[in-house]
Amino acid sequence: MPRTDYKLMEGWEFTLDADGKKGYRPVTLPHDWAISAPFCRDMDQGEAQGFRDRFGIGWYRRSLRLEEKKEGYCYYLDFGGIFENSTIWVNEREAGGWKYGYSSFRLDITQFLKTGENSIVIRVDNTASPADRWYSGAGIYRTVKLLETEAAHLEEREIVVHTELEGDSAVVRVAAGVDARVRGSLSLAGVCGDAQNNRCPDAENMAEGILAEDIIAEGENGLLEFHVKNASLWSAEEPNLYTLTLSLMDGERAADTVSMRIGLRKIELLPGKGMFVNGEKVILKGVCLHQEAGSVGIAAKKEIWRERLLLLKEMGCNSIRAAHHTHSVEFLDLCDELGFYVYEECFDKWTGGLYGRYFETEWKKDVEAMVKRDRNRACIFIWGVGNEVENQGQPSMLAILKMLKDYVLTMDATRPVTYAMNPHFKRESNVELSQIKDIQKFVDEADDTEIYDVRERVERICRIGEIVDVISCNYQEQWYPMIHEAMPDKLILGTEIYQFFKGHPEQMQNFTNENPSLVPFAADYVIGGMIWTGIDYLGESMGYPAKGWSGAMIRTNLVKKPGFYLLKSYWNEEPMVHFSVMDYSLEDEGVKEHWDMPIYADHWHFPQFHKTVIPYMIASNCEEVALYLNGKRFFLPRPADCPNRMITGFLPYQPGCVKAVGYKNGEEVCCHVLKTPGPAVRLSFTREEIKAPAERGYEMLLTVRAEDEEGNPYFRESSRVRFQIEGDGEILSVDNGNLMTNEPYQADFIHMYHGCASVRIRLGGSAGRIVVSACAEGMYPGKTVLTVE
Repeated sequence: MPRTDYKLMEGWEFTLDADGKKGYRPVTLPHDWAISAPFCRDMDQGEAQGFRDRFGIGWYRRSLRLEEKKEGYCYYLDFGGIFENSTIWVNEREAGGWKYGYSSFRLDITQFLKTGENSIVIRVDNTASPADRWYSGAGIYRTVKLLETEAAHLEEREIVVHTELEGDSAVVRVAAGVDARVRGSLSLAGVCGDAQNNRCPDAENMAEGILAEDIIAEGENGLLEFHVKNASLWSAEEPNLYTLTLSLMDGERAADTVSMRIGLRKIELLPGKGMFVNGEKVILKGVCLHQEAGSVGIAAKKEIWRERLLLLKEMGCNSIRAAHHTHSVEFLDLCDELGFYVYEECFDKWTGGLYGRYFETEWKKDVEAMVKRDRNRACIFIWGVGNEVENQGQPSMLAILKMLKDYVLTMDATRPVTYAMNPHFKRESNVELSQIKDIQKFVDEADDTEIYDVRERVERICRIGEIVDVISCNYQEQWYPMIHEAMPDKLILGTEIYQFFKGHPEQMQNFTNENPSLVPFAADYVIGGMIWTGIDYLGESMGYPAKGWSGAMIRTNLVKKPGFYLLKSYWNEEPMVHFSVMDYSLEDEGVKEHWDMPIYADHWHFPQFHKTVIPYMIASNCEEVALYLNGKRFFLPRPADCPNRMITGFLPYQPGCVKAVGYKNGEEVCCHVLKTPGPAVRLSFTREEIKAPAERGYEMLLTVRAEDEEGNPYFRESSRVRFQIEGDGEILSVDNGNLMTNEPYQADFIHMYHGCASVRIRLGGSAGRIVVSACAEGMYPGKTVLTVE
């Protein structure tokens, strides 16, 4: 009979007792024990880990009842990822484990299972140092499944799908990874033409069988070929997906069946011309992302990433660098469904940093775990095999780079392979890397081996360029012309770029009005750039009290910053205009200087000033913009005539109304209004009526803001807000986007930051109504109603 799989997300117990003997408490997966750990200012690697004391050994256990252990069947445990160094026992017998915390893996537990009750015990060891350079979390933080199949079955990671386009048609060739007869069908899964309006359905809600009938193929030796006429092609702009279903045949009986989503698309990287998808030129308008999601840490479900990715889509983002490790299956499913070009990489450093303790024995397993799991995805357009590694450009590094690339090509020769270069290069030395505790500091900091001559730097870049398929540069836009002159047959990708500032050929960090996101629009040999980062994240703090990195366009609670709108004006064609003011009365958020942007804010409220001249920024993709203060017009240059296409100027502060109006072809097409608020008198949820699925464990983020009597946001409000929930649900965490605070996420109250506070709730699964309310002293409470169905 076809396979069955069961999610094992409930019924677990957890303890941080080092011996796993006592102190167990119930938990639901995904679970990150570090996100609720106490802050510790003096902890080892506090900056990297957000000062959350996450070091320790955690134990998980649960009972698994198997009604019948079937003769001739295999049983597997599938783990999306365990951070880190896990060991699994089934019925007190060791079944296996995995060291690297970001890899998905499968264990064959057939010999350990029995009919009736079975015990599963998992030890997770997070005691090793160094930890990652960013908040890594700890625990069983991804999906766990029990898989039951017949002994003869298909292995998903051995299936290889290749697509070729022939005019309006496509040929899909499948190698099922078995020497047997396989039958398959291919049907259009969903048309996502409305993805730019953020209403693209996810896989669970896509309409099946849009074609009149499935395309059927059958082949011996596991080889199939499908011919698709009038193919609906996949791209980030139109992420059409097909469902490929394969059945392993035993006579006329399907002994096993596997289904997967695939996209029919052709990606070409043409030297000197750029990147082309299905014959159309594409510029990668991208961001880098870590896998944690603010108040839930790394225990981020699919619905959490859906709301995050849709926000990036609204900004005009079409590509993501999954930095610096493999992300979850659910994350990549969304990238397929919503439409993002994904740069996926297996690890950060090689013989240094966290991965240094695993590289020699584990690198093949972890590279294979990434490539075989994700090589059939439409969204993956390039493989990365490392980031800013030690001894960059030196013979020892080049040998490892070639070894990694060659191994990737044994599993997938259809995609380019690259490596993300640090802008720092050093001459050879005899430093013992195993003795370096802070590998990033060693890589970045100048010493007597640092190479400063630009021509010599470019020569080192060319050494790497001779091996990789695309030259991937972190913060090196200032050298692109020289790199291109030296290697004209190689395309360049900005794998990390600053949000606002571009460097100078003689000075890597240079604070001038040249935005690196605009570089690919002016140079055909540059295929795009990935801003570091799209969303604020925990860890990689620049020092206490900052608990993370605040230099992104979106806060951890998904509140947009002014930088969001500047990028939207570059990346999105829908007419928009947005007015922000420069406000140096706001507190320092501890951002690393060159990754920051000027301290703009979205308000018109300066009670400390009287007619003081205020600097402003207007982001717009319109042809012309007009600015009004209390009805009086101020005349502005066209965005196209301004540095960075960003209008800047000054307004004398007068309480009242600021209005920016955007024009195309002489017609008003958009506007943005800010008003000076009166006293904050009420709380208001940004969404007052919400529909939610009756799905047990489904999580949602709700945000409340302070407003005056007329509904104007009160940006400067910082009162403490307490949340309550009525109905079948619970409060999971709170967040205000402020990474400087010491307030815990695991509470029902938090102070507002810039006039906002957020709560994440978890649904119990029953249909009906849920009411979430928020109250603060001196203000009318706010509430929102969820209709769960």
